[in-house]
Amino acid sequence: MKDAAARHRVLVVDDNVDAAVSLGMLLKLVGQDVRVAYDGPTALRQAIDFRPELILLDIGMPMMDGYEVCRRLRRQSGLEKTTVVALTGWGQDEDRRRSHEAGFDLHLVKPVEPSALERLIEGLESDARASGDPAEAEPSS
Repeated sequence: MKDAAARHRVLVVDDNVDAAVSLGMLLKLVGQDVRVAYDGPTALRQAIDFRPELILLDIGMPMMDGYEVCRRLRRQSGLEKTTVVALTGWGQDEDRRRSHEAGFDLHLVKPVEPSALERLIEGLESDARASGDPAEAEPSS
């Protein structure tokens, strides 16, 4: 994964601590501002406080699964433009249908290729430029 051109706020949510930490480290290495959560309730609190542009959200979590987290995120004021991506081991058609119905923007199956993450981040940059908001399109310092 090459260095990203712009810094974005990314929230990684996975009950597998090793997977979450590893993905968070990879994203930090390419210049992203990353927070990590290991369960749904913590993810919701962090999303409200951190206002991420991208949330990489596992579906199969105890207490509150990723579908419910996504539904709640979609009802949260201030997170309307957040890209929410299912990052899961579940890749059947039914899983993809359910993630779409819950409000996920994309559904990626683990292990995710670094090039797929790179395209996601590049997409955030394109969206910021297309919105016409130069503050969103410029890299943060």
